Amino acid sequence: MEALVRPTTDEMPPYLAGYVAKAEGNDLLHALQKASDTLWDTVYRIPTGMAGHRYAPDKWTIRELFQHLVDTERVFQYRALSFARGDTTPLPGFDENAWAAASRAEEREFHRILREHDQVRGASLALFRSFGPDQLMAKGTADGKACTVRTLGWAIAGHVVHHMTVVRERYLS
Repeated sequence: MEALVRPTTDEMPPYLAGYVAKAEGNDLLHALQKASDTLWDTVYRIPTGMAGHRYAPDKWTIRELFQHLVDTERVFQYRALSFARGDTTPLPGFDENAWAAASRAEEREFHRILREHDQVRGASLALFRSFGPDQLMAKGTADGKACTVRTLGWAIAGHVVHHMTVVRERYLS
């Protein structure tokens, strides 16, 4: 479907463009699957017992980072659903650091966060598959910035790729 191709820069704010650029391929559903593959390739490199590791004192642990991926994907899903359904209510942003601090990720087993990621990703795939071309091109406003539904899907994929690069370069090197 033509509407699943990579969005143009006029469909997104600059802060999402960096994530969209990191997503792989030219089909949104493929990009979401490839992002999951990248996540799992990275997970297999994380030594047992390292999920509570921070690469610097003020940085998230690996567990917190993965919970951040789950939380952000849910936020972007909601934004996409709202825009696709024609809701013109401007949506708020969210403070990722406040959310991480309140996530209780350090009280959870890492494998449960990973399972949650897979469930949320499955929901993303189902959601974006359910949209028609007009819905994928629908626009809305979140955090004071306009973007299309398909941009949010591509941003979900690229956001994961971005953070997996961070894990490999800063946590595992």
